[in-house]
Amino acid sequence: MEDKYKNNFLKKTQLFSSLTDKEMEQIINVMILKQFKKNETILYEEDTSEFMYIILLGKVKVVRTTEEGKEIILAMHKSGSFFGEMSLIDGKTAPASVIATEDSLIAIIAKKDFFSIIFLQNKVTRNLLQILCSRLRRCWDTIQLLNFNNASQRTKMLFLMLIDEYGEKTPDGTVLKIKLTHQDISDMTGQTRETVTRVIDKLQKNKELIILKNRFICLTPTFMQEDIKITI
Repeated sequence: MEDKYKNNFLKKTQLFSSLTDKEMEQIINVMILKQFKKNETILYEEDTSEFMYIILLGKVKVVRTTEEGKEIILAMHKSGSFFGEMSLIDGKTAPASVIATEDSLIAIIAKKDFFSIIFLQNKVTRNLLQILCSRLRRCWDTIQLLNFNNASQRTKMLFLMLIDEYGEKTPDGTVLKIKLTHQDISDMTGQTRETVTRVIDKLQKNKELIILKNRFICLTPTFMQEDIKITI
């Protein structure tokens, strides 16, 4: 892939979006591109990671497996996102596995190059701190979600959390531009798939959401007027 295309991809990442073309050259010169197939594991839980990963194309899910073998989805990342930086910063093992949910093109940056970049590029360091703060707030939101005993509240809370990254306002409501199966929602909310199906059916009946033909979820104005809130 030519450098100009790598530049265009990296410009779409929040971490590097504020860099000039000349500053971007440092990133391009040290990164390695690797392709991963759908359902291929990119990073294993408890691995000692020596790399940071940037999603140029595709999507991944961050998961942990319980002692009972149930998969819990902690996050979904799309192109422009990154992962693996935590292990580089604190030197500990990866807290979760990362699996490609579709064919993905990933840029990999080694630990020594990662630190060289954040020490020399103040704009990258500032962006990194903002992103890490945002992820910490998301963790607080997830704790709040799991504290809800009501299945409908848990599901609604998840949709509200997804708005920042995937929401797009339309005349009919806010569309979540991410394809989620009932099993995905189950794994993200700690509920059974059957419970999620019942909640989704009820929300559709109440005209609080619409499942579009492309499988995106549209949250209607009725949904957005509900009392459930994300509080920090």
